[in-house]
Amino acid sequence: MTPTSSASSSLRSELAQDARLRVAGTDLTADCAGALYWTEESLLVVADLHLEKGSSFARRGMLLPPYDTTETLARLARLITRHAPRVVVALGDNFHDGSGPARLSAADRASLAALQRGRDWVWIAGNHDPEPAAGIGGTFAATLSIGALTFRHEPSRNAPDGEISGHLHPLARIVQRGRAVSRRCFAADGKRMVMPAFGAYTGGLNVRDRAFRAVFGANFTAHMLGDNRLYAFAASRCLTD
Repeated sequence: MTPTSSASSSLRSELAQDARLRVAGTDLTADCAGALYWTEESLLVVADLHLEKGSSFARRGMLLPPYDTTETLARLARLITRHAPRVVVALGDNFHDGSGPARLSAADRASLAALQRGRDWVWIAGNHDPEPAAGIGGTFAATLSIGALTFRHEPSRNAPDGEISGHLHPLARIVQRGRAVSRRCFAADGKRMVMPAFGAYTGGLNVRDRAFRAVFGANFTAHMLGDNRLYAFAASRCLTD
């Protein structure tokens, strides 16, 4: 992955060719919807679904439209239709809190079951949902290692090459045509990757935050999500908040 030139360049000129990224020598497809597809393993990865975040906030008196789970599952369904994976891996914070699975509506529970039908589904434990949950199908794991890659929720310091994680919700800001543009992004340096949050109600953390420096050091790339493609910028050239 080659860092692009000035972050003040237009998004069009900073196209990340083919949206193909390499991590620890493994070729992966970064989908502009914010997911990762590993063709060789027929494996689709999403991070930080935060299902039932709306209902979690409602329990605390902070009312949000209660449609985030439905929207997130619908977006995930479109990805599954596009890639037809044999395996789906959800990288933790799959639900916004431990009781989220119990709050799933009957319709959303049926939608999730339909997405799981005929494929393996792995829930990685997150800090919001560290314990296995009943009634949501799939299998549960703290981490998952396949070939050169290890999938976990939180990026770890001094991890070996091949770590793919979520948790940090990376977001990049650049200047386009004289105004600042913020987009979710994949943060990667060819050895490791932090995936964007997939959930409908998830926010983002600027890639210039020191949390990313702790993972990558100074040199890594922000692959920003566009409507139909990804755009790559050296993180050091992205804007701070």
